[in-house]
Amino acid sequence: MGYIHCRGIAAGKQALRMDGRCSYYGRMGFDYNQYFERRREICGGALVVKGTRVTVRTLLASLAEGATAEEILADFPTVTPEALRAVVAFAAASAEEDLPLSPVPAPA
Repeated sequence: MGYIHCRGIAAGKQALRMDGRCSYYGRMGFDYNQYFERRREICGGALVVKGTRVTVRTLLASLAEGATAEEILADFPTVTPEALRAVVAFAAASAEEDLPLSPVPAPA
């Protein structure tokens, strides 16, 4: 099966498969295919927690707004604690690759 790179992710770490699913085997040890899927007929092809219609973006927005894991899991009962951890790990891995970092300041 062919691969194309996910936006902003370094080669060899993450690839979006031609079937639309993301693969990632990084330092955090998550196989995101186990937790996420992307299909045109579900939420317009947005990345969702597998077996649900809950987007990764929705879960990240909830976290950013200050919701606790317990609140999110209560609001989205189809999302497992493991899937929520995979969402956070995915965001951390993506941020590590995507965020432009300013250079370390020189010692004074």
